[in-house]
Amino acid sequence: MNKAGDRVISILKQPRMRVLWPLGVLLLGGLFFYNLCTVYVRPYEMGVKQVILGGEKGIREGVYGPGLHWVTPGAERMHLFPTDLQVLEMADNAAEVGVGADHRVVRAIKIQTSEGYTVSADVTVLYRIEDPYRVITQIGPGRLYEDSAVIPRGEQVLRRTLGELDADDFYKGDQRDKAVAQAQKLLIEELTPKGIKVTHVLLRQYRYDSRYQQAIEQRKIQDQSVFKNQAEAAAAQAEAEKNRIIAEGEATVQVELARGNAEVAKLNSGADLYRRTKAAEGDLVVKLARAKGIELENAALRGGGSENMVGLKMADVLGGTQVIVVPTDGAGGVNPLDLNAALKRFDVKGM
Repeated sequence: MNKAGDRVISILKQPRMRVLWPLGVLLLGGLFFYNLCTVYVRPYEMGVKQVILGGEKGIREGVYGPGLHWVTPGAERMHLFPTDLQVLEMADNAAEVGVGADHRVVRAIKIQTSEGYTVSADVTVLYRIEDPYRVITQIGPGRLYEDSAVIPRGEQVLRRTLGELDADDFYKGDQRDKAVAQAQKLLIEELTPKGIKVTHVLLRQYRYDSRYQQAIEQRKIQDQSVFKNQAEAAAAQAEAEKNRIIAEGEATVQVELARGNAEVAKLNSGADLYRRTKAAEGDLVVKLARAKGIELENAALRGGGSENMVGLKMADVLGGTQVIVVPTDGAGGVNPLDLNAALKRFDVKGM
C-alpha cells in the first residue's frame, strides 16, 4: 500500500475518529433513506402516486404539486408529468424545427387531396396536460401520451380534414384556415376527455410533388393571365365610361353657355329696344313740343301786334348789318322804315 493509504488508515485508528466514524455512516444512511423515501416535484411538473404493493394497489386520484412528497420505498411510485406548453412538430426539414429544440419532432404529414395529389404538410400542434390522473389511467405513464395519443390522433385528424381540400383550396387562405380549425376542434373533442388540452394547430408550410407543382403553377399563371385580361377590360370600360361622362359634361357646359349667351343677347336686345323706344318717345315729345311752339308762335304772328314781332325779327336779322344800300325810288324802291311795304314783299299774309 502506498504512503497515502497508510496515512488514512492511521487517521481512522485514532480514538476521535473511532467515535465519529459510526456517526458519519449513520448520517449517510439517513440521507440515502430520505432520498429513497421522498420525491421532488419541480415547479413545472405535476405528480400522480401509484401504489404498487398492498391491498389498495392502483393510481391515486390526488395530484401532487411542486415540492417534496413522501413515497414508500418499494411500495409506492410517483409519476411526473409536465405542466408547461408542449410542442409537437411535424416536419421533414430540420431547419424548420430550429436548433436546440427539445420538443417532439416527427415526419411531415403526407396528405392525399380530393383530386389525388400528394401534399407534404408541416404542422405544429401545441397542447398541455391538464389532468395527469386521466392521462395515466386512460393512456399510460411516461411519454405515452405523445406516442399513443397526440401523434397518432393528430396525424389521423389532419389527414382527414386537410384531405378534403383540393389543389386550389391549399392556395386559398380561408379554406386552409377552415380545415385547420376543424382539425383543432376534432383534436380537442378527442383528447380533452383524456386530460390533454390542444391549444393550437398551425399549418406552417405545404409542398406538392414536383410533377404536380409545375402543373399547378402553370395553371395559376394562366388564371392570373385571365384575371389580368379581365382587369384590363374592366379598366378600358371604366375609361370609356369616364370619357363619355366627360364628353356629356362638356356638351352640357357648352349648351348652358350657349343658352346663357342667348339669354344675355336677348336681354341686351330688349335693353336696346327699350332704350331706342324711350329715345324715340323722347324725340317725339321734343318734336311735338317744338311743333307746338312753332304753332303757338305762328298763332302769335297771326294775332294783334304781329307786325311788331315781325319788326323785331327783322331787327334781329338786320342786327349785325352795318351798312345796307337799297333803292328808295322807282317801282322797286324800298323804304326800310315802311314795315307794311316790307311785309308785303315777304308775303306775310301767307304766314
